[in-house]
Amino acid sequence: MGAGVSGLRVTADKDTGVAVVTLDRPHRLNAIDLAMRDELVSAWRELRFDDSVRAVVLTGAGDRAFCTGLDRDAEVPQPGSPYMADDPLLRVGPKSNDLWKPVVAAVNGMACGGAFYLLGECDFLVADPAATFFDPHTTYGMVSAYESVLMAQLMPHGEAARTALMGTAERLSAERAHTIGLVTELTAPGGSLAAATAAAGIIAGYPPEGVQGTVRALWSAKEAAVQRGFAQAPHLVALGNLPPDRQAELFRSRQPGFGLR
Repeated sequence: MGAGVSGLRVTADKDTGVAVVTLDRPHRLNAIDLAMRDELVSAWRELRFDDSVRAVVLTGAGDRAFCTGLDRDAEVPQPGSPYMADDPLLRVGPKSNDLWKPVVAAVNGMACGGAFYLLGECDFLVADPAATFFDPHTTYGMVSAYESVLMAQLMPHGEAARTALMGTAERLSAERAHTIGLVTELTAPGGSLAAATAAAGIIAGYPPEGVQGTVRALWSAKEAAVQRGFAQAPHLVALGNLPPDRQAELFRSRQPGFGLR
């Protein structure tokens, strides 16, 4: 495994049993284009067959962003029928690709919007003190549906609701994320990848059958809620999203500045 054409980078340490999946488009704040989406799907599915990899770390290159969701320049083809709308990131996470090896997220910089498709399918999060979390959908006239369903499984309801509804006006700090349990470990500056890799290395040292069964059991505790929420999401998005040109207008006219809590 190595770097893909879109900037996804996968490296594996055969001695520790840990693979590191890096979103490597720092010039685009690690936003996911369709090529990277496809490479993520391929990477998760390849990792299912690599028995030398027993745990995975997911991170973003650079210190500005873990991931800022779907690249706004991505052109997403859609069927002509309103009953068959395609969400480009719906299958981008490890659980959606039937990978039941533990995945630890190392969050550095911004994590927002479509990044929650990935974070929502990680087993736990480790964060740098400069990490921030926010969901811009409502600011730009869009429904936060899939993202909110996933984040509601990781955060107290009020925190998930505030994050989704406040849009770009407010960001959740790493310290606050740690306090509410979204983040399990707050590291020293620049230490999130090392801390996540160390935790993954410990887990990778255990018999994989028990570890993978535990990952599957933990996900089963919330997958029914996720599936029910996702079933409603396409209709809510179709009803609530402004037309793309109006979204773009709101994006161009966005006001700088935000509160940090």
